[in-house]
Amino acid sequence: MRVAGDNTPFAVVVGGGIGGLTTALELHAAGLTCVVLEAVETFSPVGAGVNIMPHAAGVMAELGLAERLSSCGVVTKEAAFFNRFGQLIYRERAGVEGGFAHPQFSVHRGDLHDVLLSAVLERLGPRAVRTGARVTAVEQDAAGVRAHVRRPDGGTYTVSGQVLIAADGLHSVVRGQLHPRQNRPRHSGVTMWRGVSVWEPFLSGATMVRAGWLTHGKMVIYPVRDNFDGHGRQLVNWVAEIETPTDLDQDWSRAGRFSDFLPAFADWTFDWLDVPAMMAAAESVLLFPMVDRDPLGGWGSGRITLLGDAAHPMVPRGSNGAGQAILDARCVAACLRHAKNDPVAALERYESERRPATSAIVRLNRENPPDAILREVYERTGDRPFANIDDVISQDALRAVVESYRAATGQIRTGAGTTDSP
Repeated sequence: MRVAGDNTPFAVVVGGGIGGLTTALELHAAGLTCVVLEAVETFSPVGAGVNIMPHAAGVMAELGLAERLSSCGVVTKEAAFFNRFGQLIYRERAGVEGGFAHPQFSVHRGDLHDVLLSAVLERLGPRAVRTGARVTAVEQDAAGVRAHVRRPDGGTYTVSGQVLIAADGLHSVVRGQLHPRQNRPRHSGVTMWRGVSVWEPFLSGATMVRAGWLTHGKMVIYPVRDNFDGHGRQLVNWVAEIETPTDLDQDWSRAGRFSDFLPAFADWTFDWLDVPAMMAAAESVLLFPMVDRDPLGGWGSGRITLLGDAAHPMVPRGSNGAGQAILDARCVAACLRHAKNDPVAALERYESERRPATSAIVRLNRENPPDAILREVYERTGDRPFANIDDVISQDALRAVVESYRAATGQIRTGAGTTDSP
């Protein structure tokens, strides 16, 4: 086995996103060398906000990155659910105050990526990440693996290692090679628009809001950076979701149009937030059809495996896309560390631990994510305002929906959480 000090890396990591960079850090912590191959020539802050839930935040803490995340993002204080009339349905404390061992971080995806990339370059060296390195094919034999790479100028070269971990995202080249007859993306019937706006703090100033329901429009809103403009305003991430017949390809960077979704939220002017005005303040908006894929019966083969969205693309509900990639990274590095002389067995163990768990989350996100609370109230009230939420559904029943999802996704409380009644 090649470890630190050898010229050829032990692991070839395909993809320099959140999953790939976390994998590099975990491998380094395990004493295993690696190189990250990223197709883009220059990293840019693509996307909007992302939540690092406590189970994933624990991994970040183990890697010594919790303080950096806290300084560039927002430590989420609470999660709150509202109907489309701005009425509070359910509220609970988040992170440590909610009984978890670690905080919940709300950050801009670009800031999270910068934190991870900086740590990789500091710890593994400036040559650990190769940009402009598009992997076109992979192969393996009894001696190791090889990734065939194309440069932007058309030139090609090969990178060798003992194992290859593909974290190359939704349109994974490696997944396509391993599973040429893979299932097509499954459209959920929902389209999502994402943006960030500079806005005054609302509610606690660190609240993650889910509101409305998909038939008439649903929102997810939370701040990702404090005092963004030097005058106390925050950078606020928002997501608008509406049921649509659209069936488009997955693409996080496709431009959207305000006219396609703003009318659905025109009357969302609450005493705690003017939603349409907040959204209209964004400079641009990204469109993303909410799609996933049916779970695979197996991820990898031999010395090659998949990780993150390449392994288990899921609809972005419950804040588990990035989180599960982070958990994948910790698991694959631990398995490789413990099976030093048999990397094939190590990857088999990794898959046996992570594939059933993530497959369950893919299915759960389709039917019963945490915002199923909103669906339940929508259906029980007939999409009308209520006089008292307790006359519609009990707080215990609402809490049970949230806790069931947490248990399935590996979010375990270490103490008593606090729920605030409406």
